[in-house]
Order: sequence, then C-alpha cells, then structure tokens
Amino acid sequence: MNQDNKSKTLQHKIGSGFNHRTTAEEVLSNTDLSGKLAIVTGGYSGLGLETTRALVRAGAKVVVTARRPAIAKEALAGLAGVEIDEMDLADLTSVRAFADRFLASNQSIDMLILNAGIMACPETRVGPGWEAQFATNHLGHFTLTNLLWPALVSQEGARVVSVASTGHHFSPIRWDDMQFENGYEKFPAYGQSKTATILFSVELDRRGADQGVRAFSVHPGGILTPLQRHMPKEEMIALGWIDESGQVANPNFKTPEQGAATQVWAATSPQLEGKGGVYCEDCDISEPAPADGAFFGVKDYAIDPEQARRLWEISAQLTQTDLPTSVRYS
Repeated sequence: MNQDNKSKTLQHKIGSGFNHRTTAEEVLSNTDLSGKLAIVTGGYSGLGLETTRALVRAGAKVVVTARRPAIAKEALAGLAGVEIDEMDLADLTSVRAFADRFLASNQSIDMLILNAGIMACPETRVGPGWEAQFATNHLGHFTLTNLLWPALVSQEGARVVSVASTGHHFSPIRWDDMQFENGYEKFPAYGQSKTATILFSVELDRRGADQGVRAFSVHPGGILTPLQRHMPKEEMIALGWIDESGQVANPNFKTPEQGAATQVWAATSPQLEGKGGVYCEDCDISEPAPADGAFFGVKDYAIDPEQARRLWEISAQLTQTDLPTSVRYS
C-alpha cells in the first residue's frame, strides 16, 4: 500500500512492546505533549473520553467536538486544558461551521483523532438521504479533515487517526448500493462505514505524506461503551458480549482505558515516524486478515489503494469537499 509514497509502510506488526491490555495512560507514561493540540471528535464519551483524559494528562490541549455540548461539559468538568465546541457529523453545515471557527483561531493541529461514530442503528437518513452510519462515520469525518487541512499542514508531523473497527469484516464498499437504498441491514451498513474509514486513511496518507501529514486507522478492540446504545440487551447476550445481569461476558473485551490505547499510540508514538496509511490494533500495526475468514486483522479490500482512490473521489463529489488541487493530484 501507499505505493506512491517514498516511505512505504507494510501491513505487519513492528513489535511495539505494548499489547491487548495496555491502557492509554501507559502508552503516554513517558511522553510530554506540552504545546501540542489535539482535536478529538466525540471526546466526551466512551473511548473518546478516555482519549481526552490521557492526552490532557500528558500535557496536550484538547479540543473536543460534541453533538451534545451540555453533556460534554458535564463529562469533562474539572479536566483542565479542554475546549468544547459543537459539531454534528451527520450535518455538514455543522461540520463546516466548526471548521470555520477553528481555522479562525489560527491554531495548528498536531493530532486529529476521528473518534465519534454510531453503530448498528435503525435505518436513518441524513442530509440528502444518505445512510446515517456511512454519513456520520465516514462522510462527516472526510469533510472535517479536508476543511481542517490548512491547520494540519501548518504543523510539520501532524497525524490523523480514524477509529475503525474489526466490524469492517462485515462488508466491503457496496459500490452499486452505497446508501442501502435496496434494503437496509444494520451490521453490513456499519461494516461498510468502517471499511470506508480505513480506505480514507489509506488515501489520505498517500496524499498527505509529502506535506508531513500521516494517517492511520485503528481497531480499538471490543469494549462496552455508549456506542452499543442502539443494540437490544438480548442481542448482546446472544452475541456473547454480556450476561443476563448486563456484565461483560467476553473475556477478550477491553476496558475503555484499554480501548483508547491504540488511537493514542497511533497519534503519538515515535515508532510510527515515517510510516502511515496502516490499520492498527492492540497498539501495533495489524497483520492482514487470514484467508480462513477468522475475525481479526485487516481485510485486503479495506487497504486496497485503488478502492481508496475511488472512494475518495466519490466522497468528494458527495460532500463537495476536497483537498487543494496540489494535494489532490499528488
């Protein structure tokens, strides 16, 4: 992948020294982020909240975007170094308004962590009729990143980290029915949105590497957070995620502190200098998914550079947003 970059990154583990149980605070235990600025979408709930906490403890300033600013203010109360601003990823007018406000502040971005998202929701249409998971998880973040490009390139070494999921195994991009107009299925729709998230990082890294912007996608692991709010308890019991009392039943599930570790690692680790465009999990670069269909690793279709370019072009047309021409065709 990233065949157009001088520094190619292979989709294989690099031996980071961290593991499945590493927490975000452990990742940053010897890291000083003083003077650094991070934007964390949805950084007030679940993994986003733990990501914000870890970055602030390491000295970073964090701008948290929130669809529900009042709830964000309550969740982040007492945490110094945090600013909260309103943004709804499903509403591109809201995304553009936030980007305009941020750019007007003349601040540079060191870390853009695209954390917010929705999962397995009932069929919902937003904007001009877009399927909500694809629109929120991919198109909203695509638009935001393109609009914030001046603040990303103004600081050498910026990173964009997109929170994906092993759920991308549920579906590749449905090129003939991307908006599920011919019948909605919540898990394939979620899977497609996460495949899009990974492909976005592949193409963003290809376009941004020469200007010092590197992109990564991450699978945080299985974690019980408000992300599952649309899933009935009975469904999560059937999947083996929780027991009858609502407690975690899957021994491989992580705590939110552990779940936030990989996105923090991807955003800050010196082990990733000169690398980019890769899918990460358990605080390391992931291996390709095995041919036997086992539910781990990254699927070939999610890191295919041609599919990444195709999706970028479609996303740019849908959102009427793109990088400057000099970056667009690099």
